[in-house]
Amino acid sequence: MEIKGKKAVVVGGASGMGRATAEALAARGANVAILDRQGSAGQEVATLINGTFHACDITDTARVEAVLATAVEGLGGLHIAVNTAGGGIAKRTLSKDGPHDLQSFQDVVNLNLVGTFNLNRLQAWHMSRNEPEDGERGVIINTSSIAAFEGQIGQVAYAAAKAGIAGMALVMARDLGSLGIRVLAIAPSLFSTGATAGFTEEQIAPLVKDAAFPKRMGRPEEYAKLALAIVDNPMLNGQCLRLDGGQRFAPK
Repeated sequence: MEIKGKKAVVVGGASGMGRATAEALAARGANVAILDRQGSAGQEVATLINGTFHACDITDTARVEAVLATAVEGLGGLHIAVNTAGGGIAKRTLSKDGPHDLQSFQDVVNLNLVGTFNLNRLQAWHMSRNEPEDGERGVIINTSSIAAFEGQIGQVAYAAAKAGIAGMALVMARDLGSLGIRVLAIAPSLFSTGATAGFTEEQIAPLVKDAAFPKRMGRPEEYAKLALAIVDNPMLNGQCLRLDGGQRFAPK
């Protein structure tokens, strides 16, 4: 899909990989709406890229529908959706305090997996109204993690949620294929975003020692480069692409 002139929504676009992707899309000529939490840098980023900002908590599923509809109406359509919002916790299935509490497991799954699916179903609906371009109406890109495939000790909730996002890619691509809507997921390794952005080299080294090359954390702009490559290439569909420098997580 040609990026120039297209309408894009980036959920989680106020920071990290989402911000880098919003900036990259805008630089390529897309019109971009950013959805992120109230109090984030979303408005600042939107101003910088001549886009719009819409405050949104993706766990508020009813509110998401209204906010997304407003964003798409402002754009005049939707062709590209990139979803990076998410998060996790560190808890073992069993600890000295007893079993993993069910509520926090559900919260992580709701944030990452249910929140992503809710966005996807709504984004696909908006895309389905587009006139096709070479048979294509839209591209949805979700964010998984290599924890989906080799989650570490204490990542049971996060790994389950991110595995769900990876698993949805092919099924959803098949669901939406007749409409010309592609669906993919990106599974990053450790990236320099959020809390990890302030790590020292001494803190980073043991975390990335198992990577083949480069032995460092990923950079947000590298996620953005892959997202734009996905949009560009119509033969990329229905899969989860690892973005990890050849890293495999150790048990801990």
